[in-house]
Order: sequence, then C-alpha cells, then structure tokens
Amino acid sequence: MTNKKKIKSSSFLLSILYPLSSIFFFSVICLAQNETVLAIDEAVAQAPVGAPQGTLAVVAPPAERTLVDLISLARQAKDEGKFDVVDNFVEEAKTRFGARARAEQKGLKEFPPAEQINAYEALNGLAQCQFIKAEALKKAGKIKEAIAAFGVIVTDYSFAQAWDPRGWYYKLAEVAQEGIDRMEGRDPKAEKCGHIPTTKIDLFDPGKEEIVDYANYGEFSGVGTKDYKYIIKNQEGLSEAAGEGIYPNTTSVRWDPLLQEVKKAKRLDGSHWDFVTTPDLEAAFLKWALAPEAPGVRQFYTGLILEKSGLIKHAIKAYYAVIVHFPNTIGWTYWHTPWYVGPAAISKIKYLCKKYPQVNMSLEDASITVENGYDNSVTNDIYIVNPGRLLKNNIPETLTDKMKKFIDKRFMQAKIKRKLGAGKVRFVQYQNGDWQMLVDNRPYIIKGITYAVTKVGQSPDDGTQKSWMEYDFNKNGKCDGPYDSFVDANGNNVQDANEPAIGDFELMKRMGVNTIRLYHQPFPIKKELLRDLYNKYGIRVIMGDFLGKYALGSGASWAEGTDYDNPEHQKKMLESVKNMVLEYKDEPFMLTWLLGNENVYGVACNADKKPDSFFKFVNEAAKLIKSLDSNHPVALASGDTLSLDSFAKYAPEVDLFGANVYRGKEGFGSYWGNVKRLADRPAFVTEYGAPAYAYCYTQEAADESQSEYLESCWLDIKDNAAFENGSGNAVGGVLFEYLDEWWKGYEPGVHDTKGLWVGPFEDGYMHEEWLGVAGQGDGKLSPFLRQLRKSYYTYQKLWK
Repeated sequence: MTNKKKIKSSSFLLSILYPLSSIFFFSVICLAQNETVLAIDEAVAQAPVGAPQGTLAVVAPPAERTLVDLISLARQAKDEGKFDVVDNFVEEAKTRFGARARAEQKGLKEFPPAEQINAYEALNGLAQCQFIKAEALKKAGKIKEAIAAFGVIVTDYSFAQAWDPRGWYYKLAEVAQEGIDRMEGRDPKAEKCGHIPTTKIDLFDPGKEEIVDYANYGEFSGVGTKDYKYIIKNQEGLSEAAGEGIYPNTTSVRWDPLLQEVKKAKRLDGSHWDFVTTPDLEAAFLKWALAPEAPGVRQFYTGLILEKSGLIKHAIKAYYAVIVHFPNTIGWTYWHTPWYVGPAAISKIKYLCKKYPQVNMSLEDASITVENGYDNSVTNDIYIVNPGRLLKNNIPETLTDKMKKFIDKRFMQAKIKRKLGAGKVRFVQYQNGDWQMLVDNRPYIIKGITYAVTKVGQSPDDGTQKSWMEYDFNKNGKCDGPYDSFVDANGNNVQDANEPAIGDFELMKRMGVNTIRLYHQPFPIKKELLRDLYNKYGIRVIMGDFLGKYALGSGASWAEGTDYDNPEHQKKMLESVKNMVLEYKDEPFMLTWLLGNENVYGVACNADKKPDSFFKFVNEAAKLIKSLDSNHPVALASGDTLSLDSFAKYAPEVDLFGANVYRGKEGFGSYWGNVKRLADRPAFVTEYGAPAYAYCYTQEAADESQSEYLESCWLDIKDNAAFENGSGNAVGGVLFEYLDEWWKGYEPGVHDTKGLWVGPFEDGYMHEEWLGVAGQGDGKLSPFLRQLRKSYYTYQKLWK
C-alpha cells in the first residue's frame, strides 16, 4: 500500500495500510514518426507535462505555444544549462496565462480532489513553470534568487498540483517549501520533533472485560451473510465491559481528568491526522477517541495509538470493535481509492496475537469478504461478514498435537491433485488445497530481493543512470557492485585495511538470498554475470518484461501510453516477450518469467482503464511463452489485488500470481486468501519493503523499525506457505530492495529524507531513498561502500 484499494485520510493526508508501491521508472526517448527534432533555440521541447525528462517532441511555433509547450521548453532549457532562456519561457507563460492562474487560485479554499485537478490547468502549469525557474536558479548557484522564486509558489500558487510520472500527484507549494528549507539549512519536521513530548497512555477506564463477551450485551444476526449486523441491547453494560475509547464508550474519555490538562497545554491543537504518528501518545489517544471521523475509522486509529503505546489487549479490543460494529466501513487513501477498514482490523488482531503471545488470545473464524471489491468503486460492494470470536488460549499445544500435524503434513504432501507446468520449475497443489513450488523436484520458496545498484549522482530522470552491469569505476575489469563492494563495518565512510572487497553476490548469498528480480529492458543483460551469480553463489533470476508499462516494449510514446487493444502495440510487446524468452530460456540461472509491473495502476498505459483487455493480453503473452519454453512457469507482477477478478477470469495461462504489496508491518492480510479464493493459484509478493528512515526517529530506531516491519512480512509469507496455518498458497517474496537508491527524490546527489507519499510506515511516510537493507553511507564511495542494516542480519537469520 487490501484488494489493492489503498487507504486515505478524509483530508488526503493520511493513509496507513495499502499505498502504491515503489515504481521502476526509466527515461524513454519518444520521437514522433516523420518529425524532426530541432535544437532548443529553434523551439524544441520535451513531451507534455508528466513525461520523464529526456522525452523529446516537437512543439508548435512561438505564436501557437500552449502552456504545456512552455513548460516543456523551460524544462529542457534548464536541463541544458540555458538559464536565461528558462526565464524567457516562464515570463511568456506568466504574461499569457497569469490572469487565468490567479483566478483559479482565488477560487479555491482547499486542494481540489484528484478527479478535478485537470480543471485547474493554468494554475498547475504556471506553478510548474515557476518551479522550473527556481530549480534553474538553484542549479546556477543563485541561492538567494532561487529561494525567492520558490517562495512565489508558496504564496501565489499554494493550491497548485502536478502529476509525478512515477505515479502520484504532488503539491508544488509543499515541495517548494522543502526546497527553501533545504537551502536555508532547516528541517522543520526535525525541529518539531524536539518540541513534542514522548508519552505513554495510562488508561482512566480499562473496562471490566479483557475480552468482551458481546453475546451478553446484544444480538448477532446474519452471521456469514451480507445481512450481518450486531444489535446492542445493553449499551451501558457494553460500555463498562469495553472501557474508554472502545465503542460505544466515549463517556469515559470525556470524563478522563487528563483531557482537560492536555487541552490546557494545547497538546490537542491541530488535525487528528497529525496525531497518527506523534510521539505524544496520550494526546493522540484522546484526540482520536473523539475525532470527527466515521466511527469505524475512528475506532481503527484509536486501536493503532493504543498499539503504539504497548496496550496490546486494549488495542485488540478496539480492532475487534471495528469488526463487530463497523465491518462495512470504508476509508479513503492518499490516492483517493477505497480502504476497507474491517479486513484491516482482522489483519491487525492476527498480527498482534502472533507477535505478543503473552496476551494469550486468538481470533477464530473471523472473515470479511468484499464481493466486487477489486475495482476503485464502492457502489457495487457487498460485504459477507463473520465477526468470529476472540478467545483465550488456555490450552497449550501438546506433543501429540504436534506429532499429528507432522504426520498430517506428510500425508497431505503425498497426495497431489493438480500440477502447473511439467518442467524443472513447476507448481503442485495438494489434496488440502495448498500450493508448493518445485525446482528439480525439490520444494523451493522464493527468498528474493531486487538488486538495482545505482551510483550516487545518477538518475533515470536526466538520462545519467547506467546499468549496474556496466559499472567498472575502478577500472579493474570487474563489475563493481557484484565483486568489489565492501562492508563499512564501523560506519566511518572509509575503506579501512580490515574491510576488503567482498562483493554483493557474496553478501547476498550470506544473507540467504536465492533469487533476484530483473527486467530485460531497458538495459541489456550481461548473461556471464548472471551465470556466475548462479554457478558460484546459487542465486537464480526472475526475468521480466514490462509488457507496456512505462510504454516499454509497446512502441507507444510516454504521453500516449500503451493501449492493450491496439494491434500494433500488441505485436511489438509480444515480439519483446518472444525475444526475452528465446534469449534466456536455456540459461541455468532462470527461475520464472515475469510479466508487467503494477500495470493496473496505469502509468503510461491504460490497464487501469481497460483491465479486461490487459489481462486478456497477459494471457496471450503467457501462451506465447509456454509455446517457446516448457521449463519455466509464467508469473505476473500486478499492483496489490486491484482487478484481481479480471485476472482470475481472463488469465488462466498465468501460473503464478504476484503483486507489489505495501500493507504495513502486520504483513499482507487478505492478499493470500483473496488470490486463492478468486484464482486458486500459487502466489508471491513481487515487491515489499519499508524505509530505514522516519521523522523524529534516531537512525538506530529507524533501522529497528525497518527490521521489525520486514521480519513480520516474511513471517506472514511463511505462515501462508504450504502446510502452515494460513492460506497455503504463498511460495515466497521479493524484498525491495538490496541497496538504497538516491535518485527517487529527484536530487540524486542528496540522500533525501522527505516522505514522498503517505503510507503504512513508522512515521506515516514512504521515504523511497531508504529502502535498502544496505546503505551507501555518505555516498562518497558509491558504488562500492555498503553499510549493512539490522534488517540484513534479521533476514540472514530468517533465510538460513
């Protein structure tokens, strides 16, 4: 981050469970057929706003220039260092479109929702022009002037928004202010941290029952159907049993003596969404217990604050109250897509009962199925609800029980009812419905990682990024990352005498990695490196084709985007897939083929608008692969479970369902069960991760947070593997990622700490430049230096 329906706050600030995952992003050169690209002085421009830098297209003559043309011209002039020319284009834009932009700004009192953003074209466009001007001044070393130029955006274009080509809208005034702060040497978020007290919650009224017996206070009806409801018969008794903050008990919170004290100290000032990640948990609990949100959303976040304070039993009560009272609650994500609160509450309880066995609780038989819940509409959703039961675990598992499980496992393993594939890599389904991956007839679980080493200072946005397979900066004839990287054990950013070159291939082997994920586009693959990776280190490769995402392989321009109904695009993509398979099918390092990467999110393709067409085409690509190679199965890299119903209906030739999934430290929730229920296929997670940076956290604490998140994710994968306690269809996952990439925040020479989008992470933000289990230190010895984080060693234990 759910059925790929991600969360949000009603004010577009928050989200905590299912955000959009990191997006691989590459510059693409798109030249219109039979057109001539001129020099910038002769009116050449980049593609329309939102296209990656480096994308070229011809623009109209000066008299006919649109605002899009002027933005493109200004951006290219900035990239070419022609700063005076930038100012000319920006001033032309202000002269022609300034009055309209001012009117649009004046007509707004808050940010318009995503579906209305394009109605403010002049405001958004002029702010982008001004932003380019400020960046050009900064690049020219005119810091004072750059600060002033950014300031114009903050004061005059405060409601302007722009589409980031990597997949989200961003608010230009916020980013401009961040630029000002950075140039002035300020970090407001860090400054704010020092003024917020760290507190814990001392409950005024913990309630009379650890596990509320709801049957004593009301009546359940329609359990397991779309007509489920719980009717309270004794509200006072239920309030006393539940305790403060747990529905329907809000009275205790209002009478809590601490409430007036906290109010007087102004610790409750601000939006309740600001309190989701504050260290002042006392204030956060009081704020959320009384927050003006839908009751289910309010109850969920009250539970979250209790969980953070270590009041696990009371947090479980809060989450369970969501399931009993508000199973149909819908929240909204940062991306303005639906978030189903009830299923999220079930995942939270299961996670907490597993993580804290001392609470001696378990959740039995609870389920909330959202029929028609795989699109971004809520009008057709139908909820099938069984609240299940919270139970005390009074009876420990006996040796006899353990032996019976072992025997049952062996028995089930001997009975195969279904096979996918007949080659050396295949899948089998046992009589109990569980799936397992077999490689050379031995069980194989994917312990994967994304290996995408990028030298500090390089970026695909400006065309400077090169393939890591080409790196040989020390000119010793060996690839830098795989063979010459070293571990900076003492963190001094120097290669000391006792820190010899080890190489990433060896470090990944020591970590327990058995698989890496790669794409055969847009950089060429050096097969000798991958052969060595397998022969010496035992690590296999998942090889992918983007299948038109980012317009790669389809022949479409970025602005046009891949159309999955376009015969010409289809032909080119199938040719790309065919070339990939013929090139690598006989290589010993091959594990599976992988199609796409979050295509259903629709960046530079229309799979979001035409999911049926997309999955029908996916099926054709899978058929083609199988006609060329019978030894390796076909997998998909989707975006969470968005359009999973279309996949199940139209892509039967795909053997393995995979998706990029970011749902929080409790793991992947209903992901496994939904795939099994709709598609009955083995499943894996093609991308998951968490940043090793968080606002108001020390680096040590942030490392600990990342490690805890990643550990929980892997344990969830393990729990849902064959013959374990979950859905039985998990065959592994691919951790994102091995090494920090510094270009994600658009300044590739700076290890940026800003949160790029709101998500289910320790401080509520995705810090995309901090996702590695290894860091690059201060960047001066990139691409050689590695500082291994706690998460590296955590996985070393989990994967060994």
